[in-house]
Amino acid sequence: MGTEGMQRKTGLTLGKFAPLHKGHQYMVETALAETDELIILIYDCPETTSIPLQVRAEWLRVLYPMARVIEARGGPTDVGYTPEIKKAQEDYALGLLGGETITHFYSSEPYGEHMSEALGAVNRQVDPARERFPVSGTAVRADPYAYRELVHPLVYRDLIVKAVFMGAPSTGKTTLAHLMAERTGSEWMPEYGREYWETHQVDRRLTPEQLLEIAEGHLERENQLAEIAEGTLFVDTNALTTYRFALEYHGMALPELVRLAEAVATRYDLVFLCDDDIPYDDTWDRSGDVERQRFQQMIIGDLDRLRIPYVTLSGSLEERARRVEEALAAYRKC
Repeated sequence: MGTEGMQRKTGLTLGKFAPLHKGHQYMVETALAETDELIILIYDCPETTSIPLQVRAEWLRVLYPMARVIEARGGPTDVGYTPEIKKAQEDYALGLLGGETITHFYSSEPYGEHMSEALGAVNRQVDPARERFPVSGTAVRADPYAYRELVHPLVYRDLIVKAVFMGAPSTGKTTLAHLMAERTGSEWMPEYGREYWETHQVDRRLTPEQLLEIAEGHLERENQLAEIAEGTLFVDTNALTTYRFALEYHGMALPELVRLAEAVATRYDLVFLCDDDIPYDDTWDRSGDVERQRFQQMIIGDLDRLRIPYVTLSGSLEERARRVEEALAAYRKC
C-alpha cells in the first residue's frame, strides 16, 4: 500500500448550522464515512439567529458523538469573497485548529475552494446544487413548520416557541393554554399531573417516585407535541409545579425531580404566570382558595429563585389572551 493510502484522513467542516438541517447532516455523514476523524467548527452568530451557540453545538454532539465539535466564538462576521474577508476567515479557522493537519475540507459552498487551499486539504464539495436536500438555513428560519420534514425532530423542538403557563390550581392555566392553541392553530400540552393524580392518588397523595413519574411523563409528551407544533407549543404547567407538590406532600423531592424542576429555567421561551384574581373553582380535588393563594406565592418564589422572567396575566380570559398574543408578537425565536 502506498503512502497516500496509509495517510490518516482528518476532515473538517464548518458553519453556523442555524439551524442544522438534513442538507448539513448529509454533508456531515458523508465526511464521517470518508474520513478517520471529523472536526466540526460551529460559529457563534447572534446576528443571524437567537438560538444559542451551545444549543446548536449540542445538536451536533448528540447526533454525531463520533465527531469533534468545536464552538467558535468571536470569529469574523463579514461575509463575501474579498481578499481581506477570505484571509480573516482562514486565519481564524487555522488559529482554532492550532496547527492540526486537515486532509479534507467539506462544504457545499464556494468558500470551500479558498479554505481548502489555506488548509492544504482536498476541497470536498457535497451536493453544492442542493439537489438531494433542497433546503437552506435561511428558509428554515423563515418558516420552520414548512420545512419540518427536512429538519431532525431534535432540532425542530428547539425551533418552535415553547410558552408555559404557571400558577396555583384554579388560576386558568388549562383554559388559556387550550384557547391559545385554538387561536393559533397550534398544539397545547395538558397538565399530565392531573390525569396521573386522578388515577393513582391514595388519600389525595402520591409518593415521591410517582411525582417523578409525573414530571418525566409530562416532559415526554411535551417533546412529542413539540415535534408537530406549528409556531408555538402552549404548555399547561411544568416540573417546577410538580417539585413544589413534592415539598408540600413529603418535605423533599427526589434528586432527579429537582434536576427537572431546575431545568425549566432554560427550557421555555416565554413563561406566563396566571394570576389568582379570578373566582376560585372549588372542585373535589382542590384544597380551597386559601391554599390557592399560598401555593401561588410559592410558585412566584420558585420563579424568582431560579431567576426566570415571567409575564403576569390578570383580568378576564380575553384580556389574558391578548397579553399572550402581544408577548408572542414581540418575541423572536429563530
